[in-house]
Amino acid sequence: MKHFLDVLDWSTPELWDILELAVHLKREWRSGGNKPIMQGKVLGMVFQKPSLRTRVSFEMAAIHLGGSAIMLGPQEIGLGKRESIPDVSRVLSSYVQMIMARVFDHNHVLQLAEHSRVPVINGLSDEQHPCQAMADVLTMYEHFGSLKGLKLAYIGDGNNVAISLVHVAMRYGFDISIASPEGYELDPAFLDRARQAGITVEGHTEPELAMVNADVIYTDTWVSMGQEQEVAEREATFSKYQVNTNLLSHANAHAMVLHCLPAHRGQEITDEVADGKQSLIFQQAENRLHAQKAIMVKLLSD
Repeated sequence: MKHFLDVLDWSTPELWDILELAVHLKREWRSGGNKPIMQGKVLGMVFQKPSLRTRVSFEMAAIHLGGSAIMLGPQEIGLGKRESIPDVSRVLSSYVQMIMARVFDHNHVLQLAEHSRVPVINGLSDEQHPCQAMADVLTMYEHFGSLKGLKLAYIGDGNNVAISLVHVAMRYGFDISIASPEGYELDPAFLDRARQAGITVEGHTEPELAMVNADVIYTDTWVSMGQEQEVAEREATFSKYQVNTNLLSHANAHAMVLHCLPAHRGQEITDEVADGKQSLIFQQAENRLHAQKAIMVKLLSD
């Protein structure tokens, strides 16, 4: 039995299968609806954090595929507090056919998977956001028709989103550059391991340098959940990392913009860019639905 916790747990051929399956399922849905592959099956959704896209996209994905989903918030479970994580996993996996967890501590989703009798999906942790990264790749693939030769520039905090973007770059073979302030960069050793996978990986502190020859510009919030006490410090530190029309001019003329949302408009991205002709942000948000359908179908088929 396989889980979907980290993109690197899956081989390149397996991930291409998921990507092509997502394309197929999206086309099938728009042509009249998906086949009821999940009929009689239930997805248990464990949340430690509030959510719009993760909750609704997973719940609707299960419904589109003929199944259903149950949402369990912090008040129902309290992972590791009200009840141990292994006990939660053993009990929940005896009721449902698949588990998705959106947690703070990455170790919590690893423990859920270790003790589960059904597949576990990492809906987000402090170290990884693999489902988001798969939706991002789907969006790039749809728009450009190929991933070969593309360069993605990530501007902002070296966080879980940045890590998963590097991981999908390693598997799908596109290049990536990352611009973060000093103290907020990804670990250089991590970037070296990515380079050993055969892709070009750049690390910068100046966002303009990361943008050179970029086909995709990606940004994320400067202040993630759990970092609220750092708002003033982060806003000052990241002020020159805003994706605006001036910064966008340093990329290729055909470059498109991605953001995993929620967007703090006027901070990491301006309205002009988010709503402009180079934005794929809302296609990207919809693609969470279709990428996650493909992940669930793949896990069930395995």
